[in-house]
This record gives sequence, structure tokens and C-alpha cells, in this order.
Amino acid sequence: MVMLSEGNRSIIPTFVLLGFSEYPVLQVPLFLVFLSIYIVTAVGNLGMIIIIKINPKLHTIMYFFLSHLSFVDFCFSTVVTPKLLENLLVEDRTISFSGCITQFCFACLFGVTETFMLTAMAYDRCVAVCNPLFYLTTMTPKLCALLVAGSYSWGIVCSLTLTYFLLALSYCESGIINNFICEHSVIVSVSCSDPYISQMLCFIIAVFNEVSSLMIILTSYILIFITVMGMPSASGRWKTFSTCASHLTAITIFHGTILFLYCIPNPNTSRLIVKVGSVFYTVVIPTLNPLIYSLRNKDVKDTFRLVVAKSFCPSI
Repeated sequence: MVMLSEGNRSIIPTFVLLGFSEYPVLQVPLFLVFLSIYIVTAVGNLGMIIIIKINPKLHTIMYFFLSHLSFVDFCFSTVVTPKLLENLLVEDRTISFSGCITQFCFACLFGVTETFMLTAMAYDRCVAVCNPLFYLTTMTPKLCALLVAGSYSWGIVCSLTLTYFLLALSYCESGIINNFICEHSVIVSVSCSDPYISQMLCFIIAVFNEVSSLMIILTSYILIFITVMGMPSASGRWKTFSTCASHLTAITIFHGTILFLYCIPNPNTSRLIVKVGSVFYTVVIPTLNPLIYSLRNKDVKDTFRLVVAKSFCPSI
């Protein structure tokens, strides 16, 4: 057993990320799939940020939030995917204790930040639909900046708090993590001391984040639905629903996956299903968000075509 508090006298533990090693035939195909997904994630999210920056039509409140969501998605995927790709190619799947804790810290930060960034976007859509005449006076630049800063700040607080309590535990010299990512549950599973406080704290933070964000989101969309159903024009109702569809799709995928993995415990759920679910919300969802928003927006698609055209023909 190793006590981290012993400082320089302690032996720093190392962990082994099993990942998908039980399927050796699939290592190369999975590497190619995840590499392709990561490339699409990086190009899609960074491209979305660039498109929003260069097109004045997209300098709106909604796209201010979306640019930060794209940044968070890119960072979230970058924290997880490179190590996943490495473990699919090499036989040595060890990860240092500091590397594992660092990955958890940043994954937690960006995961929590995305949760409340989507919540802020739901509030923005609610104000835009339910109170359009006072939208600009309500959603002021100061309020938008505070909502974004609050999302990042709360992500940092949650991440540092949980990381601190993980560091307070003692660990054996080596441990096997049956996943491809250093999540809280798998880190405490290789601890040699009682992780009760750390587990309870993680549970409380997770429940608070999920319940508070979903309450705001559900309330916002209930108010949106009531307002839209009161519109006399069918075309007006369809147009309003259409503007909210992208965000609602992103929320459904993100929270649906989290609820399935963490809030609906099932002892019969296999480790493979847990791994696939984890892949979905850490690797796949960051890819889907820019596609969901770009495919439904004419200005984004037009700007993208212009950027591609200029890259091949600078004289345009």
C-alpha cells in the first residue's frame, strides 16, 4: 500500500488501462474508427469556432454560447482520445498515477462545463422564444459572459474538489483499470483505503449537477412549448420549433447517455456496455454537436462552403 501523503518517500503507483484489450482482433479497426472520429471532432469544433468568428451574421448570443460549447467539446475529446488511440496500438497500456489523475481532472472539468453550457443555452432559447421583445435587454453581454464564466468556474470547482479527495486516498503500487479512461469510479476501485467519503462526494456533486441542470432545461422547454402552442400561425410554430431542435437534440443525446450510464444502475450491465457508453459521451458526442448545429443552419453551411472554396481558390 502506498500513502501519497508520505511525499518523496512514497512509491508512485502506476495503473494499467485495459481499454478494449480483450478484443485483440479489433484493435486496428477500432484505432482507425476512433482516429477518424477524433479528426472529425477536431475539424468540426475548431471549424465551427472559426466560422462563427469570421461570419458577422453569426456574432449573436446563441453562437457565442455555441463557440464555447465547441471549444469544450474539442478539449473534452482531446483529454480522452489520444490515450485511447495509444492503448489500441501498444502492448504497454500503463498510465502513471499523475497522468491518470490529470486525465480525470480535465475530463471532469470539461464534462461539468458542458453540462451547464447546454443549460445556459436552454435558458437563452427560452428567453428568445418566450420574451422576444426584451431578449436583448435580458441576455446582455454581461449576463452571457457570467453564464459562460460560471460554467467554467463550477467545472473547475467540481474537478479540483474531487481530485483533492482522490489524492487523499492511498493506492497500491499497481492497479488494473478495466476501462479506457480514468473515471472516478475506476480510480477509487484500485484504492487501498476506504473511498467512502470520495464516493459520496462524487455522488452528491453528480446528482446536484444533473438534477439542477435538467430542472432548468425542462422548465425552459416547457415554457417554450406553451408559448409555441399559443402561436396562431402553424408556420410560426414550425419555425420556432426548428430553431430549438438542434439544441434539444444535443441535450437529449448528452443527458440521455449520462442518465443511462450513471443514474439508472443495473448490476447486470456488462463492462463492455459501460465502455461503449463511455465512448459515446466522451468521444462520439463531441463529434455530433458541430454536425447537429451546422447541418440545420444555412449561414454556417454557406460560410463553410466559402472557406473551403477560398482554400482551394484564393482568388475567390
